[in-house]
Amino acid sequence: MSNTVVIIPSRLKARRLPNKPLKTIMGVEMILHVYNLAKNSNIGEVLVATPDQDIAQLIKKNGGKAFISGKKHETGTDRIFEAFEKYFSSEPKIIINLQGDLPNLNPDALIQINKHMSNNLCDIATLASKIKNKDELIDKNVVKVITRDNIEKSGFSFALDFQRNLSNIENKFIYHHIGIYAFTNEALMRYVNLKRSKLELERNLEQMRALENKLNINVGFSSSYPLGVDTEEDLEQVKKLMERNK
Repeated sequence: MSNTVVIIPSRLKARRLPNKPLKTIMGVEMILHVYNLAKNSNIGEVLVATPDQDIAQLIKKNGGKAFISGKKHETGTDRIFEAFEKYFSSEPKIIINLQGDLPNLNPDALIQINKHMSNNLCDIATLASKIKNKDELIDKNVVKVITRDNIEKSGFSFALDFQRNLSNIENKFIYHHIGIYAFTNEALMRYVNLKRSKLELERNLEQMRALENKLNINVGFSSSYPLGVDTEEDLEQVKKLMERNK
């Protein structure tokens, strides 16, 4: 087994877009797009962790690996941890939690974050891209990350905060957060044993639990611009982008 594994949490009961993983883009289910790009990164074993047989069967039918998790997890990270513990016997050193709604992610992003984690510089690493316009700044569906330094110049920097709604944007390095989290095995085990934090619950952002408990999160700059699919409008937008770039 490689030191790095990529685990993709996926379930059918998304509030805003039910059956999201099985929505098709260019005739291929979204979860398969994500699985295939993770495989194409060649950084380690790839596994879909899901409570749903329909998703698991689709992945296996297409030559992939799937793990049937428990149904009642509070967060996607809890689902990741179950797969890490039961499927991988807690052996991998680096665990990458890749959200299953990033079908146009460049595989190079996974290579980038894995390389950074291999240097043992932080507990958790994630990625962000440039905010393109003012609409993104005020869109609560777009998670913004604030970093200590300009990551377009430094490559990686410490995360200071994650927000959906920004009240003050002056003198801050603000980026569009991308749904990838790489954990050391120690950080993942510590994280899932922490209680859900105040800001995590208020903002509905899991990463706030890490920040509020002094886990170091490094944020790397990604020049690509993957779109997270949360709504039907997002799905139509990513379809157009992927069809244009095929």
